[in-house]
Amino acid sequence: MFDAVKWLVALVLFAGAVAGASDAFYLSVGVELGTLYRVLIVVALMLLAAGAALTTTQGSNFLELLKEANKERRKVVWPTPVETRQTTLIVVAVVFIVGLFLYLLDMGLSSLVKLIVG
Repeated sequence: MFDAVKWLVALVLFAGAVAGASDAFYLSVGVELGTLYRVLIVVALMLLAAGAALTTTQGSNFLELLKEANKERRKVVWPTPVETRQTTLIVVAVVFIVGLFLYLLDMGLSSLVKLIVG
C-alpha cells in the first residue's frame, strides 16, 4: 500500500516536471521565469520523482539489477583496435562478395527469363 503512495507521489512530481517544462504553465500562472530557473525546476522535480520511485520495492529491485549488470559489464573482454579493424574488414569483404554473387545471379536469371519469354 505504501508503495502505491510512493508511485503516486513520483507520478505527480513527474507530471509537475512535464508541466513545468511548458510555456503554457507559466503563462497561466502569470510568472515570468528565466530559462535557467525553469530548467533547474524541471531537473529538481525529475530527480525527486526518480528518488520517490527508487524507494519502492520495484525501484530497489531495479537498482539491484543495475548493480549486477555493472558487475557483468566489467567482466566483458573488449576486442583490441587491431581485432576490431580485422573483423570489420572481413565483414566488408564478405558483404561485397555476397553482393557481387547476388548481382551476377540476378543478371543470369534475368537473361534466362528474357531468353524463355522472348
